Amino acid sequence: MVVLAASIITKTGKALVSRQFVDMSRIRIEGLLAAFPKLVGIGKQHTYVETENVRYVYQPMEALYLLLVTNKQSNILEDLETLRLLSKLVPEYSTSLDEEGVCSTAFELIFAFDEVISTGHKESVTIAQVKQYCEMESHEERLHKLIMQSKINETKDVMKRKASEIDKSRIDRSRTDKGGIMSLQSTGSTRLESGFGDLSISSSGGGFGSNSTHGSSLDLDSFSSKPKGRPSSAATAPSKGFGMQLGKSQRTNQFLESLKAEGEVIVEDVQPVVGQSRSSVPVATDPISITVEEKLSVVLKRDGGLNNLEVQGTLALQILQKEDGFIQVQIETGANNGFQFKTHPNINKELFSNENLLGLKDPSRPFPAGPTGDALGVGLLKWRMQSADETLVPLSINCWPSISGGETYVNIEYESSKMFDLQNVIISIPLPALRDPPTVNQVDGDWRYDSRRSILEWTLLLIDNSNSSGSMEFVVPKADPSSFFPIDVGFTAARTFCDVKVNNVLPTKGGPSPKFAYRTQMVTENYQVV
Repeated sequence: MVVLAASIITKTGKALVSRQFVDMSRIRIEGLLAAFPKLVGIGKQHTYVETENVRYVYQPMEALYLLLVTNKQSNILEDLETLRLLSKLVPEYSTSLDEEGVCSTAFELIFAFDEVISTGHKESVTIAQVKQYCEMESHEERLHKLIMQSKINETKDVMKRKASEIDKSRIDRSRTDKGGIMSLQSTGSTRLESGFGDLSISSSGGGFGSNSTHGSSLDLDSFSSKPKGRPSSAATAPSKGFGMQLGKSQRTNQFLESLKAEGEVIVEDVQPVVGQSRSSVPVATDPISITVEEKLSVVLKRDGGLNNLEVQGTLALQILQKEDGFIQVQIETGANNGFQFKTHPNINKELFSNENLLGLKDPSRPFPAGPTGDALGVGLLKWRMQSADETLVPLSINCWPSISGGETYVNIEYESSKMFDLQNVIISIPLPALRDPPTVNQVDGDWRYDSRRSILEWTLLLIDNSNSSGSMEFVVPKADPSSFFPIDVGFTAARTFCDVKVNNVLPTKGGPSPKFAYRTQMVTENYQVV
């Protein structure tokens, strides 16, 4: 079978969408399409018509024709099957089967035609696969964005905590300065009075004039522990009369006031100034980060049971500075029956087997530092487990479509294992092409209908022991029960199948154990009900 071209044309022969699959000139294609309306005739019930060189396989679609131009040696049965698949795809992308609707989605239709026919030959694909290929949506990309957002939130929390520590240290220094000023009371007739909001220094008698009191106030409100807020008017107003000014404290006040004016901009809170110690600058991330990540692939049967469960895990190390790379990672693997472990080629395998230490074969070399191609860092240890035990499945999905009259009622329920607390759960159910959203009668959680992809997304932020089971019921027009499969599931968890724990990080050159950050997570790579 060789399909020369696929087109959608009007009854008068005007081509709205045309895609050729073999090397032919444009003039010949236009000539073949222009000749087709004259060959069809009126009142004929055939689905194809032949000429001396080509065969036209066509299907009327309201005021249009869906047309395949093939060679005469092509298998007519395969041609009709290809035409039937294309006729189902056109309503998926075109809002209406008229000239305006088809022209508005011409590019989408051409891309869909390309997924069905390649170099003139039909590909073995379904409608759902064609839509998925054209959409080019990546579940891994969505999970990666969630992980990156989580890292950003953690970094912001660290920065806020460091900013709070800086404010506290400045309050302590201000109290020290205040104590030095109080000691001036013993040197003369100066009387120092302090309150909650300001520090006033006044003199009575011969110091500043008889029977008069002149003073200077130094507002200490800027040393408050509040990290945000507008600076008070007393802090910005010039001092009245004669008084003493403390240059260092005044400069500190001005700096703090400028920080307060920034509001929520946390980064500005930690900008170093002249004379500020380097230790007060917060670190964006920990110098040593260790991540244990597992990727879960599960294929469940729609009628119950498990086709396959596969777990692939990685322990990755990320180091910011080269001098921190002279380390060994001490881990604990536990029993973990059924898991196959494999270390990086540069890791000392005997050291890992005997002492559960992940260290380089050459201890004089450091681990790589700085950014790597992998966002998690350098993989030191990998493990794998494959099972057909249904009790290990963290989340089971049951879908029950039933037809009643001219409608299809779909009941879908989930049941989670007590081993895991699942976060950001998204259950994507494919639907037949609908003009209106489905009617959702009952749902535990939230739902969203993606009309472009014709998918109903059921989302739950957290599934734990308090909601280990739940259900949803929706109604759509009468449809084939198989059109609601395959169901895609995505989630994350803070616990993994493999009981791998990081106990400590040991320096190879002696000294105290360095600080490190440790994170464990499980993500779904391919989780389907077929």
